[in-house]
Amino acid sequence: MIDALQAGWVVAILGAAVLSGWLLAPYVVRVFNREPTRLDRFLDPVENAIYRVIGVDSKHTMGWKQYFFAALIVNVVQMALAAVILAFQGSLPLNPQHFPGLSWDLIFNTVISIGTNTNLQHYAGEVTLSYLSQMSAIQYLQFTSAATGICAAAAFVRGLKAGSEDMGNFYVDFTRSITRVLIPLCFVAAVALIALGVPQTISGYVNLTTIEGASQTILVGPVASLVSIMQLGTNGGGYYGANSAYPLQNPTPATDVLQLFLMLLLPTTLCFVYGDMLGKKREAIPIVVGAYALFAIDLMIAFIPSTVLNAGMEVRFGPFWSNFWTVVTTAVTTGSVNSSLAGAHPLVILAAFMGMLIQATPGGKGVGLIYMVMYVIITVFIVGLMSGRTPEYLGMKINRRDVLLVMAAFLLHPLIILVPTVLAYATGAAAAVGAGANSLGFTEILYEFTSSAANNGSDFLGTAGNTVFFNVSTGIVMFLGRYAPIGILLALSGSMMGRKRLPEVGLKTDTLLFTGVLVASILILVVLTFFPFLALGPILSWLQGNVNGLG
Repeated sequence: MIDALQAGWVVAILGAAVLSGWLLAPYVVRVFNREPTRLDRFLDPVENAIYRVIGVDSKHTMGWKQYFFAALIVNVVQMALAAVILAFQGSLPLNPQHFPGLSWDLIFNTVISIGTNTNLQHYAGEVTLSYLSQMSAIQYLQFTSAATGICAAAAFVRGLKAGSEDMGNFYVDFTRSITRVLIPLCFVAAVALIALGVPQTISGYVNLTTIEGASQTILVGPVASLVSIMQLGTNGGGYYGANSAYPLQNPTPATDVLQLFLMLLLPTTLCFVYGDMLGKKREAIPIVVGAYALFAIDLMIAFIPSTVLNAGMEVRFGPFWSNFWTVVTTAVTTGSVNSSLAGAHPLVILAAFMGMLIQATPGGKGVGLIYMVMYVIITVFIVGLMSGRTPEYLGMKINRRDVLLVMAAFLLHPLIILVPTVLAYATGAAAAVGAGANSLGFTEILYEFTSSAANNGSDFLGTAGNTVFFNVSTGIVMFLGRYAPIGILLALSGSMMGRKRLPEVGLKTDTLLFTGVLVASILILVVLTFFPFLALGPILSWLQGNVNGLG
């Protein structure tokens, strides 16, 4: 049963995330509005040097197409550089374990996975990647992919702001988000993790003799620095294959709590940034309250096994902390785990699905905010149809093109999940990795592609998914799931720049009443779209009494 102490921990962690996000938001707004900060005297020379080296005019502004393609090209080039490092890591330095290069299909999957902020791991890092690969290919892409999501959100909000004429400069936003937001936060987080017992070294693995006389290798490395950006950047790819279920990556309950907080911080912050950048702080109400209301629903579903059914799971952190982590990591599309999903109750997996299918509870940093605004526009359109009046948002009339764009972004998600799921069974790829045709096997495969499409990265297959079919198919799904929605919704925002604003707003979207309608609309849309498939997976497993895990 969940007792008062455990309920207090939920309130404390979520409250800390909301309060910290509210306090951090004004600083993030100053970063993207290029307003003076105390860091300018130190960082302006560094950033100006970067602009000179890459040949960027920091005063140049971009429309949505130029902004999006700049982001896409930068990300693809960085993936290509990471691919070279992974292919030739056997001949490169900082490889005391002498790990060879990766196969082409695993490289394809890994660079797209990390570069798209998904971090699906078909490899076990501690026995596959050199220190150089972990630091330059993995950690570097975790910084840049996180920055890309933040930049997309900033550009999206600029397009919606009254009087806006451009979306800013991607290269400037990208640089400033890394130097002024991610690096400072990650430095503080890494120091805290080291103080709590997470290793940080490049001295090589340690061989020792246990008190029983057996030989043991302690797999240490630059772990704390990776964990800080993996959680703060909602990346989720761990140093170890077992992720934060591995004792050295998450050694104590204190590190468990800290990592939960880190996952929630930036997605929550950007919800407040939305209202601040618009100059209409109350417009953050449906974004923040709606996101956490949906989160609460997922949490209640996940806690049913331990509160009502008295069903537990693996015991390292206990059912409460494992279930809580699963909801958080899928609600913010991080994908890290502190326990095996194969040991989770089907209702916990159902709650995880809900977070990944909605993608806005509050979702990944940046992209989660964009998705929530997409849902707001869909809700405004539905309300307009029901009331017989022209739908409008932020004083702008919502036209036919706006509706087509938001529906394209929404419908893309089920398309790139369900088509490859069917192909996995039709080609025999599912059976090849041991996934049966029953509800448990279907859940594993559906989860694999749902996690990929949502840029979440948690999965059941792990290294078993290191096959050509799953490496290539999930790689394609991750790429489309990342960049297609960003491109579509930046196009939506770009079309709203300079649009005439109505002097009077007919539908108030900054109220708790509208927030309730928004939450109901999101649940109905997701349930109508995905319920038949969830019914064949985790729901059927629960009804059949398969409460001892999936796998």
